[in-house]
Amino acid sequence: MLYYISGGQRSGKSRYAQDLALQLSPSPVYLATSRAWDDDHRQRIARHVADRDERWTTLEEEKYLSRLNLIGRTVVLDCVTLWLTNFFTDTNYDVAESLRQATAEFDELVKQDCTLLVISNEIGMGLHASNEAGRKFTDLQGWLNQHIAQRADHAIFMVSGLPLTIK
Repeated sequence: MLYYISGGQRSGKSRYAQDLALQLSPSPVYLATSRAWDDDHRQRIARHVADRDERWTTLEEEKYLSRLNLIGRTVVLDCVTLWLTNFFTDTNYDVAESLRQATAEFDELVKQDCTLLVISNEIGMGLHASNEAGRKFTDLQGWLNQHIAQRADHAIFMVSGLPLTIK
């Protein structure tokens, strides 16, 4: 089962996904994809860790999610945007190669028999990026979001902490 949960920054995506995961399983997995880029980002990571209690198993993987054995588990993947950033920077901002690698890895991940709750940002609905890398990443994120949403059994768009069921 694949749940796709998207929305803007601070829209309530992570809280919604974590609450849903706890309804689906007494012991869900939190799959963290972020690299700690700076002190502010480390603080954000610490806040997410503090949000979870002993019921959770936390796994960290920056790129190769399908290498983890998630069979039979309920997994919150948080988040696609940070995961995709790892591909984008590692390919020296090559949009086509980043999309190829990320979609291939995602397609391998969803072959596992697990319940997957995928969190992603809708970054193309806000300000237009002021630099080329930002514009390229916005396009890349939109294309990967479409790839995931098309495969999802359920799609939820978060607005101001409220879930809007799309699919």
